[in-house]
Amino acid sequence: MREAGLSRTTGETRIDLSLSLDDASIASIRTGIPFFDHMLHAMVKHGRFGLMVEAEGDLDVDAHHTIEDVGIVLGEVVRQLIGGGHGIHRFGHAIVPMDESIATVAIDCGGRAYLTYHVPFTGLSVGTIEVEIFEHFFYSLSNHAKITTYIKADGRNDHHLCEAVFKAFGIALSDAVANTGDPGAVPSTKGTL
Repeated sequence: MREAGLSRTTGETRIDLSLSLDDASIASIRTGIPFFDHMLHAMVKHGRFGLMVEAEGDLDVDAHHTIEDVGIVLGEVVRQLIGGGHGIHRFGHAIVPMDESIATVAIDCGGRAYLTYHVPFTGLSVGTIEVEIFEHFFYSLSNHAKITTYIKADGRNDHHLCEAVFKAFGIALSDAVANTGDPGAVPSTKGTL
């Protein structure tokens, strides 16, 4: 079973996180930020992952450090699980509609960190969270996982827009890390990621 965990403590946050790529029965997410918990639940439910997150952060300041650090730790755990890329598909993509909104996410687990992000929120916040932090979350996750992530969305309702993005990311990541059935194969013409 492919699973890993990591703890990270700073002067601003304490994050305990474990991820299972193969066991979706684990779903315990408590960051102290209800809307963010809802987005993470949507991501792992549709990605068919198991995720445990216990986070404490300086929420008296704002949600930035907690969301950023969850992205960092989740990215590092994803990187551990990808390893050398043996036996995974490497690429994944998803298009997810949610009412008037639609999100497209494409992922390459090829060892290069990059984020392209086009999500035109209509307001400054959603669920008490400033919307600019979501780009930073996916940047932190992609950077620490060493994956290339392309995210594009369109819509009018910011809740739907955000949720479609998280669901599409979960599905795309699930496809990218899915087993090919050949554990010795590395999905690269170079022979290494």
